[in-house]
Amino acid sequence: MSSSTALPEWPPAMTPEQHAQLILLSSTYALSHGFTLLPPNSSQPPTSAIPAPLSLLPTPFPRGLYDLAVSLQPIYNALYARIALDWEFLDRVMGGSVSKVDTFQGELWRGWRQVRDELVQPIQLGVFRSDYLLHDSEGTGGMEVKQVEFNTIAASFGALSQRAGEMHRYLHKATNSYYSISPELSNASNFPANQPLKNIATGLAEGWKAYGNDEAVVLFVVQDGERNVFDQKWLEYELLEAHGIQAIRHTFSDLANLAQVDRSSKTLLLPSPLEPDSPPREVAVIYYRSAYTPTDYPSSSEWTTRLLLERSRAIKCPSMALQLAGAKKIQQVLCEPGVLEDFLLSPDRPDVGAGPLTQADVDRLRQTWIGLLPMDNSLLGQEAYTLATTHPERYVLKPQREGGGNNIYRENIPPYLKELEKEPRQAGEPEKKEAYILMELIEPPKGVSNWLVRGGENKARKADVVSELGVYGVMLFGGDDVVNNGAGTLLRTKGRESDEGGVAIGISSIDSPLLV
Repeated sequence: MSSSTALPEWPPAMTPEQHAQLILLSSTYALSHGFTLLPPNSSQPPTSAIPAPLSLLPTPFPRGLYDLAVSLQPIYNALYARIALDWEFLDRVMGGSVSKVDTFQGELWRGWRQVRDELVQPIQLGVFRSDYLLHDSEGTGGMEVKQVEFNTIAASFGALSQRAGEMHRYLHKATNSYYSISPELSNASNFPANQPLKNIATGLAEGWKAYGNDEAVVLFVVQDGERNVFDQKWLEYELLEAHGIQAIRHTFSDLANLAQVDRSSKTLLLPSPLEPDSPPREVAVIYYRSAYTPTDYPSSSEWTTRLLLERSRAIKCPSMALQLAGAKKIQQVLCEPGVLEDFLLSPDRPDVGAGPLTQADVDRLRQTWIGLLPMDNSLLGQEAYTLATTHPERYVLKPQREGGGNNIYRENIPPYLKELEKEPRQAGEPEKKEAYILMELIEPPKGVSNWLVRGGENKARKADVVSELGVYGVMLFGGDDVVNNGAGTLLRTKGRESDEGGVAIGISSIDSPLLV
């Protein structure tokens, strides 16, 4: 689907007094409503917070393309659930060259292979986010929405995204429709309802209910020194206040000392270090906001702990199989002829709550894809290498990583590939480049600007911006009950000068869409 919607000239003009008032209102709203991050080098326990990076105005986004991305989420949920259940496919794709040349993915795949025949919990829970950019390949204003990646682990900013939308609606009300500086801002129906905090917490609660023990807790596995703690704490508060479910937080290093798995029942138990005489708490759901990057596993101890948790009866969000399903290599292989049809249209695939799907559904999904190529020695891989070295300005080289900051762009690709070729290899080991995929660059429309405020600053900078739309989904599968729902959206906006994002470091702002 293409949209010919012309984005309005943005941002609309305002007086210096209106600009200053918006900064004051947005910053105080953020601090008052937990739309916040911890400052760098915060003390523990924390004694202060700063507003999360924000935009003074919502950013225009074509309504039809927003609706398309939201409508596709249940189909994407079903697709990745079916991938996680297809062990033969995961073995073929992730157990091949990727596991041999990518140490992190190799450890993940070998660990999952080691424990998968011992698994006692068939139910899996996914909190997903499918990320998109607007694409204007011809510069004509005819736009499409193209998928950047699909996240199956630690899909963050759901709570803060809800707060961003609430902040922009508050500014709309508090300033008489943004001082009537724009017809788009004056129309309240252009501000879409968005409740990812509520919906993601409800998804975690569905996993807790499927586990079947009203006394059990939800475990958040978190990183040391996490600055995005409020995004996570809002989920904890929502679980407790809306569902009566207690959550506890631990890092991998905590769990190495605390986690116990009962030998007979395989229940995961966590004793309280503050109440040593009380019975340990049983864990119903393990929700990972960590474990997606090599730095989360500084030693073998963390991998040992991950395998211990995987063997337990707790429902994992995600399981190791579902984490593997989110790899970039999987995204690339799905582009090969017939693979998507097999997963979505084959009658032999398990029912995961998407309903009967048609070729039209497959075609709509595929319309959101940009060119993806392997970096192996197949004919297609050889073609990809030629394109990467002769026309690098059209591509991005992607490793099997989450969390941003790992990609190689444009003119940096050829010298990077040359450096990979110099790295030593064991006998029979694939070339290092096979750990990567080559992706055609998405070309966002030009001419859209906004006022961005870095966290903790009292001024805004006007920037030519690029906005990335994330669509959340919740998926519970593998048991008697299936949950397959969209769960709201996230808009991250950054200056066009930066290829990479990063909210905590101030490159991207948490934004909300203005539908036009």
